[in-house]
Amino acid sequence: MTGGIGLKFLEFIKVIFLGIVEGVTEWLPISSTGHMLLVDEFLQLNASEGFKEMFFVVIQLGAILAVVLLFWKKMWPFRLGENKKTIVVRKKVFSVWFKVVVACVPGAVVTLLFDDFIEEHLHTPFVIAAALIIYGIAFIVVEKRNALRTPKIKKLSQIDYKTALLIGLFQVLSIIPGTSRSGATIIGALIIGVSRTAAAEFTFFLAVPVMFGLSFIKLLKFGLAFTGMELAILLVGSVVAFAVSLFVIKFLMSYIKKHDFKVFGLYRIALGIVVMIYFAFSA
Repeated sequence: MTGGIGLKFLEFIKVIFLGIVEGVTEWLPISSTGHMLLVDEFLQLNASEGFKEMFFVVIQLGAILAVVLLFWKKMWPFRLGENKKTIVVRKKVFSVWFKVVVACVPGAVVTLLFDDFIEEHLHTPFVIAAALIIYGIAFIVVEKRNALRTPKIKKLSQIDYKTALLIGLFQVLSIIPGTSRSGATIIGALIIGVSRTAAAEFTFFLAVPVMFGLSFIKLLKFGLAFTGMELAILLVGSVVAFAVSLFVIKFLMSYIKKHDFKVFGLYRIALGIVVMIYFAFSA
């Protein structure tokens, strides 16, 4: 009996750590799914492969709820009128959401067509390591190039439908583990002339429907027949990811006002090299 309690406690320690990793990496452009898969290589969460596949996606809902809370005033398209009785439609916010929908289309199509293939063939340490390194280099190159340029689009409201679609096409790259959804969209936005702040904010908007959609797909595949332990693991991981994300999002928005993304590029390259060496010698 005591041993069983000890094993459950150990599993929750693992889940708390995974929640912290998710909360930190979901918003920094360093790949949350890649980090989660790599951490699981060492922690080995005691659950079925089907549950873990679903867990690594659905836990991100906690992080998404954090961005919804922090950006509620920017994201919610309605407000009370001056008389506090009428509801006013904020057309600019609706406009942003319509552009987000356009940006979601390429990723939705590719995910529906290739998600099973990606899960089966590309969720490997070497693919993750390669993606970390490649996009780390991309961040450094893009930021050095942008140091000599002035962004054409400085505010979220200035993003048009063409720009939104282009950012959505870049987001397709994030289907490969280790790429980073936020990393792919931010790199794409920077390349086409969007400022860091506007790129980050559009990424936050884009994350909401994308992650709700992916989570819905994963839950359908897994089914809703959770054991009590599985449900507890999912809830604890999501709550921890939510709490950590609140701090990380505030840090990121403060950081990019004065700094570029090159440090994240360097981190990705270093981590990718370490992962590649480790798995090459442990194989």
